[in-house]
Amino acid sequence: MKLVIFVSMFFISTAAYSQYFDYQIESNEFIFGDDRPFAQCHASSIEKLGNGQYMIVWFAGTHEKNDDVGIWMSKGQPGNWKAPQMLVKVRNDPHWNPVLFNAPDGKLYLYFKVGKEIDDWETWVQYSEDGGDTWSKAKELVEGDRGGRGPVRNHILVLSDSTWLAPASLEKDRVWNAFVDRSEDGGKTWFNSETLILDRKQVIGEGVIQPALWESKPNMIHMLLRTSAGKIGRSDSKDNGFTWSPVELTDLPNNNSGIDLVKIKHETIALVYNPVGENWGKRYPMQLAISFDNGQTWPIKEVIEQGEGKNEFSYPSIIYDEGYLVFCYTWNRERIKFVKVKVDEL
Repeated sequence: MKLVIFVSMFFISTAAYSQYFDYQIESNEFIFGDDRPFAQCHASSIEKLGNGQYMIVWFAGTHEKNDDVGIWMSKGQPGNWKAPQMLVKVRNDPHWNPVLFNAPDGKLYLYFKVGKEIDDWETWVQYSEDGGDTWSKAKELVEGDRGGRGPVRNHILVLSDSTWLAPASLEKDRVWNAFVDRSEDGGKTWFNSETLILDRKQVIGEGVIQPALWESKPNMIHMLLRTSAGKIGRSDSKDNGFTWSPVELTDLPNNNSGIDLVKIKHETIALVYNPVGENWGKRYPMQLAISFDNGQTWPIKEVIEQGEGKNEFSYPSIIYDEGYLVFCYTWNRERIKFVKVKVDEL
């Protein structure tokens, strides 16, 4: 599939700027088939390993919340994926929401949650120095913490000043809110921000969780959020993520399911999400959207997988890899889908 889009953009000066943007879907495939060694899988995360190779992780077992659920993995490239294997299981409790992170120190980190209930999650971390072949022993990110520190579902953002920001959130007694965890020493210690300011008359229902972060320029950090209000939320920081503006609802629909985004360059952002404006609405289609003005408008919207009936295409994870948008998502809780899109911005 190849599409060429001419996008006309207008800045405050009212001068029109025409931008040529070309993208082509090169891969759209499953990373394993029906011979999987588990009944259900969900919440994948992807990172690049170099030379067109990728690693994908997810949680899997008989059913979400069951004690046999652990963190699984596969490595490979389009058309050639290793068979799924269990990566980590720290004890006989359900594991959740793994997040991969390529750190500036060359280590590949894995963050994940452990606990029977979301309210009491522990965050665990381990790392690999050989591209995911071998791993350190898993340990708690913040020892004794309950509720969820570190990245809750989306990738850690490394700022221009080398600070790590982890998009985090809390779910307690069905009252939700988000925050960022901050590390200025390469992930050794973490300091959490205050939770976001919510207008509960606007953000009805449970609240906001699972932020996705990007930096537009030094000190200017932004997030989009999963919400219970039928639309994706947004908050912005002008001080490197220390404080955040009150959450505002965007025009993008949200079904109270996971979203993810990545900055391509300049003010060009790619978003993957379900364009469904209903709290706990259907989890399809899976859609890719592109913004050229730092997330203010989204003139390109391309359905990746349509869906119908009881389909579930959810919880995307996206990265940018040298001219490619690369992402994965849950496919009916049975498989993990992988998509690779070549992009050219002139």
